[in-house]
Amino acid sequence: MFGCITLLLALLVVPAAAAPVKILALGTSLTQGYGVPPGLDFTAVLEARLRATGVDAKLINAGVSGDTSAGGLARLDWSLADHPDAAIVELGSNDALRGQSPDQTQKNLRAVLARLKVAHVPVLLLGMKAPRNLGTEYAAQFDPIYPKLAAQYGALLYPFMLDGVAMNPRLNQADGIHPNPAGVKVIVARVLPLVRRLVAEVKR
Repeated sequence: MFGCITLLLALLVVPAAAAPVKILALGTSLTQGYGVPPGLDFTAVLEARLRATGVDAKLINAGVSGDTSAGGLARLDWSLADHPDAAIVELGSNDALRGQSPDQTQKNLRAVLARLKVAHVPVLLLGMKAPRNLGTEYAAQFDPIYPKLAAQYGALLYPFMLDGVAMNPRLNQADGIHPNPAGVKVIVARVLPLVRRLVAEVKR
């Protein structure tokens, strides 16, 4: 009799489905989706591609148009209130466009990565490159920031978010800076393997 009751209880208990992996995307207009229709921004397309490959993920779009690395750092604690399992960090492009000090950009990004490490949130860092019209000296100071910090904090690194898209008029909006929907798809396709590795690092 006891065995029958135990079996009945076991049949009635349905295991709860695992919650989607929450990925915070902290960034600029490139993350926010400036100039593209709703549902075609970086986070929406990446989430759809992850799900299509069997990864149950929820992307939190924390992109702010025009934001600098200082702005991203200032709102990091607020963004962490969603308790993400992992984070994609895309900051620094606007610092370079404004010619801000690479040392300050590095300091801000270091603080972001340090805060995420303390929170045990694995990170994928999307690197940027300085506009070449700022000169070789500026680029030599700015470009190495991302590989240096990724190595220091054990973050995954995609060296240049706009790789394969920058300077291609077919993949950019009229401003020549922001990717169009076709450009977003290229970025997502290229970064997807690293995002899958990021998800694999999540400890739940």
